[in-house]
Parts: sequence; structure tokens; C-alpha cells
Amino acid sequence: MNIYDFKVKNNEGKEVSLSDYKNKVVLIINSATECGFTPQYEQLQKLYADYKDKDFVILDFPCNQFGHQAPGSDEEIAKFCSSRFGVTFPLFSKIDVNGENASEVFKYLKSEKGFAGWGADNDMSKLLTKMLGEADPEYASKPDIKWNFTKFLIDKNGNVVRRFEPTEGVAVVEEAVKELV
Repeated sequence: MNIYDFKVKNNEGKEVSLSDYKNKVVLIINSATECGFTPQYEQLQKLYADYKDKDFVILDFPCNQFGHQAPGSDEEIAKFCSSRFGVTFPLFSKIDVNGENASEVFKYLKSEKGFAGWGADNDMSKLLTKMLGEADPEYASKPDIKWNFTKFLIDKNGNVVRRFEPTEGVAVVEEAVKELV
């Protein structure tokens, strides 16, 4: 099994097979429009623009599970991303990434690369550690997505090679992308 075995709906409700992205390096993200990490869209768009001609694509899945920070419709989210950050990479329908209604794609991604720490020692990682630890002292031992803008890097064969937490900068992601394109 790999990422190509899944079908998802884009932000216009059309079914898309992830096999459409065979032979590409893929970065899958769960996003939100009203999050402290939302400005990452600017850097992600630059990353996409810099590498899209080298068989790289970003697939964006909005999610409203973390602080209800993606409240808009798929259409509203697309307009926001385009007008505010100039996003041109593919956007998909809003999904759940955790729980009983979690997207099958994200269940698979989490099974391949679970949570392994924040990957960065900064103010946001400390804040999230405190906040999530108070809500669930066992949070760190679970593979669940912890917050918006968690990213999964997929190689050209459809294998999940790395998970990036939102506290890790896009520059770290770019270094990993460079190795695969």
C-alpha cells in the first residue's frame, strides 16, 4: 500500500485519485485559515513555485479540528488562500485528520509516520506542549496530528518518507524536498 491507493475530493467536490501524482514528490498538509501558522502559506507557495517544474506538488487539506481555525466553506478557504497568499497549489475538501471521521489518507499517513516530537525547540513548540499536555497527558505517545500545518513528504514512488510538525520551518521542509526532486 502507498499513497497512490487513495481517492480524495478536491475543493470543488470532484474525486481525485492520488495516483495522478505518481512520479512526483508530494507534500501533504492539513491547514487552517485562522491559525498562528497560517502565514506558512506564503513560504509554502514559494516552495511550490520554486520546485513545481521539478515534479513537486503540495496538496492542501483544510481541517477545522484544531481550535475551529478553518471555519469557512471550501470555496471561502480557496478564495482566502488565493487572495491573501497567492496559493496556486491544489486545495482539497475540508476533512478531519483525527478521530472516527478521519480521512483514510490521514489515517494512512499517521500509521506510516507517527508523532516523534516537535522537531524544533521554540516558543510555539513549548506552547503546544503545555496546551496539549494539559488536555491529554499521553498526547506525545499517540500518532495523531497535533495541530494545523502538519506536513507529510511523499517520494516519487508514493512512500511516506518524513513528517514535519507545524513548529518546524518551511526551510527544513525545503531541504528535504531538495533531496527528493
